[in-house]
Amino acid sequence: MLHQFILTWFQWVQDWGYLGVIILMAMESSIFPVPSEVVMPPAAFLAAQGKLSLWGVILAGTFGSWLGSAITYAISRWLGRPFVLKFGKYFFISPEKLERAEVFMQRYEAGGIFFARLLPVVRHLISIPAGIVRMPFGKFSAMTIIGSFIWCAILSWYGKGIAERNPDLMKDPEAMIHAIKHESLGIIAGIAVIGVLYFLMLKMTGKKNA
Repeated sequence: MLHQFILTWFQWVQDWGYLGVIILMAMESSIFPVPSEVVMPPAAFLAAQGKLSLWGVILAGTFGSWLGSAITYAISRWLGRPFVLKFGKYFFISPEKLERAEVFMQRYEAGGIFFARLLPVVRHLISIPAGIVRMPFGKFSAMTIIGSFIWCAILSWYGKGIAERNPDLMKDPEAMIHAIKHESLGIIAGIAVIGVLYFLMLKMTGKKNA
């Protein structure tokens, strides 16, 4: 079923262009399981063919990421912690995960939002604790936009590279998805390592300050 969803999302990007990128990246930045790795690279494929602009793809992805995050932030801030505790289980958000996320937000604040936008899985849910702890919306938006821009630029750059090396992949969506998944592992692993090192540094610094 997931494979069919991926093919459908890919078709949205082909048919709707920038609007498809905005919608899918807004979903990706909320509780919907849309992987950005199957949104941005295919859009960059279209940019490599001259059907879209690469900068337009990056900006559309950044705006969509901010839009989905802002909506999730606003809903979480409005409904509050009791609602998330009661209904979060239906979206795979356990009380333990929520508590850890709240502690994470209270400790790392703006830096946590920025790096969360670069990390798989975390990026989907970070807006919820940000809304619950009522992080200033301006600061939340700034960190979300900067982190999302970097992430969208990385995915678009490497997607464009795949398209230039394999121009025939646009004719075979399944082969394209397989190539994207395979080549994205190195990028994700590298960013995850950077994130881990960053938070280890913050932890060590926190102990010294304490």
